[in-house]
Amino acid sequence: MLRVSYHDLYQTLQRAMQHLGLQGDRATLCARLFAETTRDGVYTHGLNRFPRFAEMVANGCVDVSAEPTRVAGAGALERWDGHLGPGNLNAHSVMQRAIALARQHGIGGVALANTNHWMRGGSYGWLAAEAGVFAICWTNTLANLPPWGALTPAIGNNPLVIAIPRPAGAHVVLDMAMSQFSYGALSAYSAKGQQLPVAGGYDEAGQLTCDPAAIEASKRALAIGYWKGSGLSLVLDMLVAMLSGGNATHEIPQEPTRESGVSQIFLAIDPSSFAARENMDAIATAILDSLGKATPIDPAQPVRYPGEHTLQLRQENLRLGVPVDPEIWQNLQKLSF
Repeated sequence: MLRVSYHDLYQTLQRAMQHLGLQGDRATLCARLFAETTRDGVYTHGLNRFPRFAEMVANGCVDVSAEPTRVAGAGALERWDGHLGPGNLNAHSVMQRAIALARQHGIGGVALANTNHWMRGGSYGWLAAEAGVFAICWTNTLANLPPWGALTPAIGNNPLVIAIPRPAGAHVVLDMAMSQFSYGALSAYSAKGQQLPVAGGYDEAGQLTCDPAAIEASKRALAIGYWKGSGLSLVLDMLVAMLSGGNATHEIPQEPTRESGVSQIFLAIDPSSFAARENMDAIATAILDSLGKATPIDPAQPVRYPGEHTLQLRQENLRLGVPVDPEIWQNLQKLSF
């Protein structure tokens, strides 16, 4: 693995975005979102996903010039159309709109139809937390997960993000998919020749396995919590499709490089009108202090809250350089000059 400075990664991505047809501030923001995702250690949804993003621009599934527009609204809730624009730009824009609605009403929500993969969902949780508001966001995906009791995929891994703001940037940000391991994570383990730490799906014989390649071959990833994760995936898909008026999982193209027209929801809650910030901070600190007192299985690996490892990786990668796949980095540089 090669390490490059965050500055070089960001600048190279910016030039690559311009090569794909994004202009001005849109190229800058799209590059920053990819770079920050990579910097924060979510490599599968940062630089490593750029080749698929570029392919989807080339095949017309992503319209680099399209921007989201409001199509309906009532009070604190609105419905927007993403027009198949870049998923991370659409998500960033409507998360900001949800925050603005929350400033006005205490709570704000935007249901977004006709958009594309949002890359790292946690980006929009961090965006909300930095603005001092709580956030709950989720998206549907193509059908890549068998429902409980089934052999074939019929539900999506439907990532869910919950963000809780805290002082000094130590926010709690949960960013999780409905599968025990995302397909990006399976691919990363497989590329390294590593086994999963716990069973992540079934092999072609129907046996639970820690072999990522076997799960990729069977296309039988395991839902979190078995039947519970399966049920959660289903209701998240129903909510997002019904509220946005967009596609449900079964309507999204099954080819990964044509996974377009997904639906998403962004909720923001601004507590400033009814709760003192100091009281909330004290509650959060007490909860996390209690968590930290739990006896770890391995003393060298203390219990962490969601987002804590992200902050650690962020500082490490800014100091040492951001890890990049040499082949992807080399190809990216060819696009940048």
